[in-house]
Amino acid sequence: MNNDDAIYGTPAAILRLRFEFVVFFIAAPLGIAVFFPPNWMFPALFAFAGLGIVLLHATPGFRWAELRQGWANWSLRELVVFTLVTGVFCTALIYLARPGAAFFLLKHRPEMLAFIWVGYPLLSALPQELLFRPLFFRRYHAILPQGRKADMLNAAIFSFAHLMYWSWIVAIMTFAGGLLFSWAYRQRGSFFYAVLLHAIAGNIIFAVGLGVYFYSGNVQRPF
Repeated sequence: MNNDDAIYGTPAAILRLRFEFVVFFIAAPLGIAVFFPPNWMFPALFAFAGLGIVLLHATPGFRWAELRQGWANWSLRELVVFTLVTGVFCTALIYLARPGAAFFLLKHRPEMLAFIWVGYPLLSALPQELLFRPLFFRRYHAILPQGRKADMLNAAIFSFAHLMYWSWIVAIMTFAGGLLFSWAYRQRGSFFYAVLLHAIAGNIIFAVGLGVYFYSGNVQRPF
């Protein structure tokens, strides 16, 4: 048993971790989705991300240098295939679900799209990956299921964190993304690769017009 297992292995510590996990990954996103006005969502999410980073920093045994490990464990060919498949899928989806929004920013607000392409990787993909990959798997490893069940749980939690958009399209896309980003982080051992895939996917989503589903101003609660 290593030091981390000793710290997290007591019944009281496990109970505390479970409570913390439920509050952070379930109660907080649910509260934001149900009670916060749509225009408060992003400040709430940034606060949520800040708290998660503090928790990650306080995780026994965690070192920020870990995030540099395995940064080169990816291939250009794999990245090109991912980009092409994601682009084709997202293009087909926008024309099926909301053709009037197809490539809206590219056609009408290219400067806004350029701003998103620069800002999204740093302001959205990076903090999300910190919370849902290192924090999730490092801090809460003692209470997670084993193997693929942990990846499935991670993808489900990642999807649930986007409940605030109240969209089945967002739910499905984020679940699929969660599986892929978890694979990059766990199987390839590369936090960088997870962020890179997340950034590419997000930028494609906004380029083709699916960003309309990820805009708080379009949120319509079902109640």
